[in-house]
Amino acid sequence: MKSIIVFAAFMAVLILSCNSLENKKSEIDHVTINDAALAEAKPEDEKAAAGLYKMADNTTDTASSPQVFQSGQPAANPDWDKKIIKTAHVTLELKDYASYNNAIHAKLKSYGAYVAQERQNQTDEQITNEISIKVPVDKFDDLMNSLSGDGIKVLEKNISTEDVTGEVVDTKARMEAKKQVRDRYLDLLKQAHSMKDILEVQGEINGIQEDIESAAGRVDYLVHASAYSTVNLKYFQYVNGVTAKDTEPTFFSELSEAFKDGASVISNLLLFIISIWPIIIAGIFLVFYFRRWKVKKA
Repeated sequence: MKSIIVFAAFMAVLILSCNSLENKKSEIDHVTINDAALAEAKPEDEKAAAGLYKMADNTTDTASSPQVFQSGQPAANPDWDKKIIKTAHVTLELKDYASYNNAIHAKLKSYGAYVAQERQNQTDEQITNEISIKVPVDKFDDLMNSLSGDGIKVLEKNISTEDVTGEVVDTKARMEAKKQVRDRYLDLLKQAHSMKDILEVQGEINGIQEDIESAAGRVDYLVHASAYSTVNLKYFQYVNGVTAKDTEPTFFSELSEAFKDGASVISNLLLFIISIWPIIIAGIFLVFYFRRWKVKKA
């Protein structure tokens, strides 16, 4: 009886040991398969290579150490801060151009804004100034509210917004992925022995580095554009007693312009004919010669 119990216990221990060995063997085979797939991945397939490395790393990490979660402190991602590009177009009719022009330039400093572009124009009818203003996004509304006032007529006010938050986040994510792939290629560069392999890997690294720099430049542009809003301001004043009604075209003025356009077409046609006078003379000579030759032949 005792021998039977001892034999049963021995068989149970043997079965448990076999199961443990099988589990360890399956884990080793799983990691080996990942390494083999990683080695067979083509160099140009950057995303697949990065994914295989990540899969292998995740398999090892999850098997060796448990995940730790911090309770009560949600992970904050500053990249998800709103990135909104604001652009405004404003047109103003003034009664005192000089006073407003001096006031607007002095006012910009108090809002931390600056003039990116300015163009002045003066005719017999009006004096005009067009400026492009860059203002911090938190001062945009304050500046817009301060543009109008007494003696100022708002003819146009148009504000448009563009949310580029998603593009910024996506570009940063792609840039980080490119950096990881570049690091993998740098490891391969250390293991390369022949000049051909070195040049091929270095070419891949240069291409990835160009993509990273291009993405970084795009992110910098979007961040700056969202930090500073743009206000395209145009203001003008009628001079020499001219009013808005005087500048509106009448029937007789439009009729006069139509006659001017017709005269311009005729004059341009005459100038064109004069400019090709050698061709016209040659054509007349050929026609005359052909007719004379035809008469002689008859």
